Amino acid sequence: MESWSLMRMWGKRKKARLPAETQFDSLISEKMQIQGRLEFSGGIHLDGTVIGDVSALPAANGATLLRISRQGEVRGNIHAPNVVINGRVDGDVYASNFVELAENACINGNVYYRFIEMAVGAEVNGSLVHQPEVSTGAESDSKNSTAADVSPSFTEA
Repeated sequence: MESWSLMRMWGKRKKARLPAETQFDSLISEKMQIQGRLEFSGGIHLDGTVIGDVSALPAANGATLLRISRQGEVRGNIHAPNVVINGRVDGDVYASNFVELAENACINGNVYYRFIEMAVGAEVNGSLVHQPEVSTGAESDSKNSTAADVSPSFTEA
């Protein structure tokens, strides 16, 4: 009976999935380096280097995805709903939905996430900070005001 209770407890967790309809509209090759802020929508695959912040533009279907390959590198903060990292990030990662840290991921900064998947070998030199689901109402909870002041909030259009 005890094992059934444990199975029931673990079975209630929500499972996050990357949007199935995401396609990669853009590719930054290994031989390319971008200096400055990069804004994107849809899917982007990064094999090269970005020196600056990377931010997703609001998407109606939530299918925005940044994928950083093993060769890819970002020296700046990342703001995107869904992020898959197998390369290097020197900055904070703000994922309003899902973060996947593959085995070669190396993050020198904090990771803010709603759902996370982390492979053996992934490295985070910073904090992992869980973000609750964003409420759509104007409800404000005075009990959580200190947590809201410290951690970033995420909104999608």
